[in-house]
Amino acid sequence: MAKFKKIILICAILFAVFLTFNAVLKKLYPALYMDIIIESAKQYNLDPLLILSVIRAESNFSEYAISHKEAKGLMQLKSDTARWCAQQMGDGGFTEEKIYEPRTNIQIGVWYLNYLIEQFEGNCRLGITAYNAGIGNVKKWLENTDYSANGNELDKIPFRETERYIKRVLNNYAIYKMLY
Repeated sequence: MAKFKKIILICAILFAVFLTFNAVLKKLYPALYMDIIIESAKQYNLDPLLILSVIRAESNFSEYAISHKEAKGLMQLKSDTARWCAQQMGDGGFTEEKIYEPRTNIQIGVWYLNYLIEQFEGNCRLGITAYNAGIGNVKKWLENTDYSANGNELDKIPFRETERYIKRVLNNYAIYKMLY
């Protein structure tokens, strides 16, 4: 009987450790703006957890973030890209100030990510790469045998920042899938 109580105690301790670890991870990997993310994800057939992963990598959920390259908001949109996307989406009321509004930023960012993934025939990894490095760069790299053996996948990425970015997004995605 004492052995059974010991096993129960060990299981209870392990469960408590798991719950604590899970709670800590959820603070580090929050699921903020989920109503907007789910709505946009459904509209463009993307996984909401992928969108969370991009937002965490881009701005760490800071709606007023500005990068050294002047990308702004949660999904770090450059003004000209956001304006172009809004036009493509039929949003005639877009103004640059709206980049900082979570709903507008996420809707445009999700539309753009979906657009990039579609440009690469559904290849999510290439879409994410283009989100960071630009569609033109990714297309050039795919045509260059130094970076792509088959023209469909990248074997090497010449921008270290982009290589790190992809790893960050994919790591975030794996953790979000585990947590939520």
